[in-house]
Amino acid sequence: MKKVLLLTDKPFAQVAIDGIQEVVTNAGYELKLCEKYGTDFARVKRVAEDADALIIRSDKVNADIMDAAPNLKIIVRAGAGYDNVDLEAATQRGICVMNTPGQNSNAVAELAFGMMVMAVRNMYNGTSGFELKGKKLGIHAYGNVGRNVARIAKGFGMEIYAFDAYCPKELIEADGVTPVETAEALYETCNIVSIHIPATPGTRMSINYNLLNRMPKNGLIVNTARKEVINEIELVKVMEDRADLKYVTDIMPDDHAELAEKFTGRYFATPKKMGAQTAEANINAGIAAANQIVGFFKDGCEKFRVNK
Repeated sequence: MKKVLLLTDKPFAQVAIDGIQEVVTNAGYELKLCEKYGTDFARVKRVAEDADALIIRSDKVNADIMDAAPNLKIIVRAGAGYDNVDLEAATQRGICVMNTPGQNSNAVAELAFGMMVMAVRNMYNGTSGFELKGKKLGIHAYGNVGRNVARIAKGFGMEIYAFDAYCPKELIEADGVTPVETAEALYETCNIVSIHIPATPGTRMSINYNLLNRMPKNGLIVNTARKEVINEIELVKVMEDRADLKYVTDIMPDDHAELAEKFTGRYFATPKKMGAQTAEANINAGIAAANQIVGFFKDGCEKFRVNK
Protein backbone atom coordinates (compact mmCIF):
# COMPACT_ATOMS: atom_id res chain seq x y z
CA MET A 1 0.00 0.00 0.00
CA LYS A 2 1.36 3.43 -0.98
CA LYS A 3 1.88 5.80 1.94
CA VAL A 4 1.27 9.53 1.47
CA LEU A 5 2.74 11.82 4.13
CA LEU A 6 1.12 15.21 4.69
CA LEU A 7 4.16 17.14 5.97
CA THR A 8 2.98 20.57 7.10
CA ASP A 9 4.46 22.65 9.88
CA LYS A 10 1.59 25.06 9.14
CA PRO A 11 -1.35 22.62 9.02
CA PHE A 12 -4.08 22.52 6.43
CA ALA A 13 -7.62 23.33 7.57
CA GLN A 14 -9.49 20.23 8.69
CA VAL A 15 -11.87 20.41 5.75
CA ALA A 16 -8.86 20.26 3.41
CA ILE A 17 -7.38 17.31 5.31
CA ASP A 18 -10.72 15.52 5.01
CA GLY A 19 -10.70 16.10 1.24
CA ILE A 20 -7.12 14.86 0.92
CA GLN A 21 -7.98 11.82 3.03
CA GLU A 22 -10.90 10.98 0.75
CA VAL A 23 -8.78 11.16 -2.43
CA VAL A 24 -5.95 9.10 -0.90
CA THR A 25 -8.23 6.47 0.64
CA ASN A 26 -10.30 6.07 -2.53
CA ALA A 27 -7.07 5.34 -4.40
CA GLY A 28 -6.25 2.56 -1.94
CA TYR A 29 -3.42 4.47 -0.27
CA GLU A 30 -2.70 5.37 3.36
CA LEU A 31 -2.48 8.98 4.58
CA LYS A 32 -0.12 9.93 7.41
CA LEU A 33 0.17 13.37 9.04
CA CYS A 34 3.16 15.23 10.45
CA GLU A 35 2.09 18.71 11.55
CA LYS A 36 3.55 21.53 13.66
CA TYR A 37 6.97 19.89 13.81
CA GLY A 38 8.85 23.20 14.26
CA THR A 39 12.58 22.43 14.31
CA ASP A 40 12.15 18.75 15.22
CA PHE A 41 13.55 17.41 11.98
CA ALA A 42 14.43 14.10 13.67
CA ARG A 43 10.68 13.56 14.01
CA VAL A 44 10.19 14.47 10.35
CA LYS A 45 12.78 11.89 9.28
CA ARG A 46 11.20 9.18 11.44
CA VAL A 47 7.74 9.79 10.03
CA ALA A 48 9.03 10.02 6.47
CA GLU A 49 10.99 6.77 6.47
CA ASP A 50 8.23 4.72 4.81
CA ALA A 51 6.62 7.50 2.73
CA ASP A 52 6.11 6.99 -0.99
CA ALA A 53 4.82 10.55 -1.49
CA LEU A 54 4.93 13.90 0.30
CA ILE A 55 2.42 16.72 0.27
CA ILE A 56 3.95 19.94 1.59
CA ARG A 57 3.18 23.65 1.78
CA SER A 58 6.07 26.05 2.42
CA ASP A 59 7.96 23.28 4.23
CA LYS A 60 11.60 22.87 3.24
CA VAL A 61 12.56 19.50 1.81
CA ASN A 62 16.29 18.96 1.41
CA ALA A 63 18.57 16.04 0.64
CA ASP A 64 18.63 14.87 4.28
CA ILE A 65 14.86 14.47 4.37
CA MET A 66 14.87 12.73 0.99
CA ASP A 67 17.56 10.32 2.17
CA ALA A 68 15.46 9.49 5.24
CA ALA A 69 12.66 8.36 2.90
CA PRO A 70 14.14 5.67 0.64
CA ASN A 71 10.75 4.84 -0.92
CA LEU A 72 9.99 8.45 -1.83
CA LYS A 73 8.97 8.89 -5.47
CA ILE A 74 7.05 12.17 -5.57
CA ILE A 75 6.83 15.48 -3.66
CA VAL A 76 3.92 17.82 -4.38
CA ARG A 77 4.03 21.41 -3.20
CA ALA A 78 0.43 22.48 -2.51
CA GLY A 79 0.84 25.92 -4.04
CA ALA A 80 2.70 27.59 -6.87
CA GLY A 81 6.18 28.37 -5.50
CA TYR A 82 8.58 25.45 -5.11
CA ASP A 83 11.88 27.08 -4.13
CA ASN A 84 11.55 25.34 -0.74
CA VAL A 85 12.40 21.99 -2.38
CA ASP A 86 15.95 21.05 -3.39
CA LEU A 87 15.18 20.19 -7.01
CA GLU A 88 18.69 19.05 -7.85
CA ALA A 89 18.73 16.62 -4.93
CA ALA A 90 15.31 15.31 -5.96
CA THR A 91 16.42 14.77 -9.56
CA GLN A 92 19.56 12.94 -8.43
CA ARG A 93 17.39 10.57 -6.39
CA GLY A 94 14.80 10.00 -9.09
CA ILE A 95 12.09 11.89 -7.22
CA CYS A 96 9.44 13.80 -9.16
CA VAL A 97 8.59 17.28 -7.79
CA MET A 98 5.34 19.00 -8.72
CA ASN A 99 3.44 22.13 -7.75
CA THR A 100 -0.27 22.93 -8.00
CA PRO A 101 -0.35 26.12 -10.10
CA GLY A 102 -3.44 28.28 -10.01
CA GLN A 103 -5.03 26.82 -6.89
CA ASN A 104 -4.03 29.75 -4.64
CA SER A 105 -4.03 32.48 -7.29
CA ASN A 106 -7.28 34.23 -6.44
CA ALA A 107 -6.44 34.24 -2.72
CA VAL A 108 -3.07 35.88 -3.39
CA ALA A 109 -4.59 38.41 -5.79
CA GLU A 110 -7.25 39.42 -3.27
CA LEU A 111 -4.59 39.91 -0.59
CA ALA A 112 -2.59 42.10 -2.99
CA PHE A 113 -5.59 44.39 -3.33
CA GLY A 114 -6.27 44.39 0.39
CA MET A 115 -2.73 45.62 0.93
CA MET A 116 -3.03 48.13 -1.92
CA VAL A 117 -6.13 49.74 -0.45
CA MET A 118 -4.54 49.89 2.99
CA ALA A 119 -1.39 51.52 1.60
CA VAL A 120 -3.08 54.18 -0.53
CA ARG A 121 -5.26 55.05 2.48
CA ASN A 122 -2.10 55.66 4.53
CA MET A 123 -2.38 52.45 6.57
CA TYR A 124 -5.78 53.66 7.86
CA ASN A 125 -4.15 56.32 10.04
CA GLY A 126 -7.01 58.79 9.54
CA THR A 127 -5.25 61.06 7.04
CA SER A 128 -6.24 61.75 3.44
CA GLY A 129 -5.00 59.23 0.90
CA PHE A 130 -5.58 58.24 -2.72
CA GLU A 131 -8.10 56.18 -4.70
CA LEU A 132 -7.17 53.27 -6.97
CA LYS A 133 -9.59 54.32 -9.70
CA GLY A 134 -7.74 55.76 -12.68
CA LYS A 135 -4.30 54.79 -11.35
CA LYS A 136 -1.84 52.87 -13.49
CA LEU A 137 -1.24 49.37 -12.16
CA GLY A 138 1.79 47.38 -13.31
CA ILE A 139 1.72 43.61 -13.02
CA HIS A 140 5.23 42.16 -12.89
CA ALA A 141 4.75 38.59 -14.26
CA TYR A 142 1.48 37.66 -15.91
CA GLY A 143 0.87 34.14 -14.63
CA ASN A 144 -2.10 32.77 -12.71
CA VAL A 145 -1.87 35.35 -9.92
CA GLY A 146 -1.12 38.20 -12.31
CA ARG A 147 -4.20 37.42 -14.39
CA ASN A 148 -6.38 37.43 -11.27
CA VAL A 149 -4.87 40.75 -10.23
CA ALA A 150 -5.80 42.15 -13.65
CA ARG A 151 -9.36 40.83 -13.33
CA ILE A 152 -9.84 42.51 -9.94
CA ALA A 153 -8.16 45.74 -11.09
CA LYS A 154 -10.77 46.17 -13.81
CA GLY A 155 -13.42 46.41 -11.11
CA PHE A 156 -11.47 49.24 -9.49
CA GLY A 157 -11.31 51.11 -12.80
CA MET A 158 -7.52 51.02 -13.04
CA GLU A 159 -5.33 51.28 -16.15
CA ILE A 160 -3.54 47.94 -16.31
CA TYR A 161 -0.08 47.20 -17.70
CA ALA A 162 1.98 44.01 -17.53
CA PHE A 163 5.51 42.82 -18.17
CA ASP A 164 6.29 39.13 -18.57
CA ALA A 165 9.26 38.04 -20.64
CA TYR A 166 7.72 34.60 -21.17
CA CYS A 167 4.08 35.44 -21.86
CA PRO A 168 3.08 36.30 -25.45
CA LYS A 169 1.85 39.87 -25.87
CA GLU A 170 -1.28 38.59 -27.60
CA LEU A 171 -2.41 36.75 -24.46
CA ILE A 172 -1.92 39.87 -22.33
CA GLU A 173 -3.73 42.08 -24.83
CA ALA A 174 -6.60 39.58 -25.06
CA ASP A 175 -7.33 40.33 -21.39
CA GLY A 176 -7.55 44.06 -22.04
CA VAL A 177 -4.13 44.65 -20.48
CA THR A 178 -1.33 46.70 -22.06
CA PRO A 179 1.96 44.80 -22.39
CA VAL A 180 5.25 46.65 -22.01
CA GLU A 181 8.62 45.60 -23.39
CA THR A 182 10.78 45.76 -20.24
CA ALA A 183 10.59 45.77 -16.45
CA GLU A 184 12.07 49.27 -16.55
CA ALA A 185 9.19 50.49 -18.69
CA LEU A 186 6.68 48.96 -16.27
CA TYR A 187 8.13 50.72 -13.24
CA GLU A 188 8.52 54.04 -15.09
CA THR A 189 4.88 53.95 -16.24
CA CYS A 190 2.93 52.73 -13.23
CA ASN A 191 1.84 54.33 -9.96
CA ILE A 192 1.53 50.90 -8.38
CA VAL A 193 3.48 47.73 -9.19
CA SER A 194 2.31 44.31 -8.02
CA ILE A 195 5.17 41.78 -8.04
CA HIS A 196 4.50 38.15 -8.96
CA ILE A 197 7.84 36.84 -10.25
CA PRO A 198 9.21 33.54 -8.92
CA ALA A 199 12.52 33.27 -7.09
CA THR A 200 15.01 31.95 -9.65
CA PRO A 201 18.73 32.56 -10.15
CA GLY A 202 17.77 35.20 -12.71
CA THR A 203 15.25 37.06 -10.52
CA ARG A 204 16.89 36.99 -7.10
CA MET A 205 17.54 40.56 -5.90
CA SER A 206 16.40 41.85 -9.30
CA ILE A 207 14.02 44.39 -7.75
CA ASN A 208 16.70 46.93 -6.98
CA TYR A 209 17.38 50.65 -6.61
CA ASN A 210 17.58 51.26 -10.33
CA LEU A 211 14.15 49.72 -10.91
CA LEU A 212 12.33 51.16 -7.90
CA ASN A 213 13.70 54.66 -8.37
CA ARG A 214 12.05 54.81 -11.81
CA MET A 215 8.56 54.86 -10.29
CA PRO A 216 6.48 58.04 -10.53
CA LYS A 217 5.91 60.21 -7.46
CA ASN A 218 3.89 58.49 -4.70
CA GLY A 219 4.72 55.07 -6.09
CA LEU A 220 3.61 51.90 -4.31
CA ILE A 221 5.25 48.47 -4.53
CA VAL A 222 3.23 45.41 -3.51
CA ASN A 223 5.08 42.12 -3.10
CA THR A 224 3.08 38.91 -2.68
CA ALA A 225 5.70 36.83 -4.51
CA ARG A 226 9.01 36.00 -2.83
CA LYS A 227 11.35 37.76 -0.42
CA GLU A 228 14.39 36.74 -2.43
CA VAL A 229 13.47 38.85 -5.47
CA ILE A 230 13.95 42.08 -3.48
CA ASN A 231 17.37 43.64 -3.00
CA GLU A 232 16.64 44.68 0.59
CA ILE A 233 19.71 46.89 1.04
CA GLU A 234 18.78 48.88 -2.06
CA LEU A 235 15.10 48.93 -1.02
CA VAL A 236 16.08 50.73 2.20
CA LYS A 237 18.30 53.13 0.25
CA VAL A 238 15.61 54.07 -2.29
CA MET A 239 13.03 54.59 0.45
CA GLU A 240 15.49 56.85 2.26
CA ASP A 241 16.06 58.84 -0.92
CA ARG A 242 12.39 58.83 -1.97
CA ALA A 243 10.08 59.81 0.91
CA ASP A 244 7.10 59.40 -1.44
CA LEU A 245 7.53 55.64 -1.99
CA LYS A 246 5.70 52.91 -0.09
CA TYR A 247 6.39 49.17 0.17
CA VAL A 248 3.95 46.53 1.40
CA THR A 249 4.76 42.84 1.41
CA ASP A 250 3.38 39.46 2.33
CA ILE A 251 6.90 38.18 2.96
CA MET A 252 8.61 39.75 5.96
CA PRO A 253 12.08 41.02 4.95
CA ASP A 254 15.22 40.13 6.87
CA ASP A 255 15.60 43.84 7.71
CA HIS A 256 11.98 44.18 8.86
CA ALA A 257 12.88 45.96 12.11
CA GLU A 258 14.90 48.63 10.28
CA LEU A 259 12.18 49.19 7.68
CA ALA A 260 9.44 49.40 10.32
CA GLU A 261 11.41 51.90 12.40
CA LYS A 262 12.54 54.13 9.54
CA PHE A 263 9.43 54.13 7.38
CA THR A 264 6.41 54.29 9.65
CA GLY A 265 3.30 54.77 7.53
CA ARG A 266 5.14 53.79 4.34
CA TYR A 267 5.97 50.14 5.05
CA PHE A 268 3.97 47.09 6.07
CA ALA A 269 4.72 43.36 6.24
CA THR A 270 2.40 40.56 7.26
CA PRO A 271 3.73 38.67 10.30
CA LYS A 272 3.60 35.40 8.35
CA LYS A 273 2.98 34.72 4.66
CA MET A 274 -0.80 34.97 4.20
CA GLY A 275 -1.34 34.85 0.44
CA ALA A 276 -2.77 31.34 0.41
CA GLN A 277 -4.35 31.54 3.85
CA THR A 278 -7.98 31.16 2.89
CA ALA A 279 -10.24 28.17 3.40
CA GLU A 280 -10.85 27.96 -0.34
CA ALA A 281 -7.17 28.01 -1.34
CA ASN A 282 -6.36 25.54 1.44
CA ILE A 283 -8.89 23.06 0.11
CA ASN A 284 -8.12 23.59 -3.59
CA ALA A 285 -4.35 23.20 -3.31
CA GLY A 286 -4.43 20.26 -0.90
CA ILE A 287 -6.92 18.21 -2.91
CA ALA A 288 -5.13 19.06 -6.17
CA ALA A 289 -1.87 17.77 -4.64
CA ALA A 290 -3.54 14.51 -3.60
CA ASN A 291 -5.07 14.02 -7.06
CA GLN A 292 -1.70 14.65 -8.72
CA ILE A 293 -0.08 11.97 -6.56
CA VAL A 294 -2.78 9.47 -7.49
CA GLY A 295 -2.39 10.37 -11.18
CA PHE A 296 1.38 9.96 -10.93
CA PHE A 297 1.23 6.47 -9.42
CA LYS A 298 -1.74 5.15 -11.42
CA ASP A 299 -1.21 6.79 -14.81
CA GLY A 300 2.37 8.07 -14.77
CA CYS A 301 1.07 11.64 -15.18
CA GLU A 302 3.79 14.28 -14.68
CA LYS A 303 1.95 17.29 -16.11
CA PHE A 304 3.01 19.65 -13.32
CA ARG A 305 6.55 18.34 -12.85
CA VAL A 306 9.01 21.16 -12.07
CA ASN A 307 12.32 19.27 -11.94
CA LYS A 308 14.09 17.52 -14.80
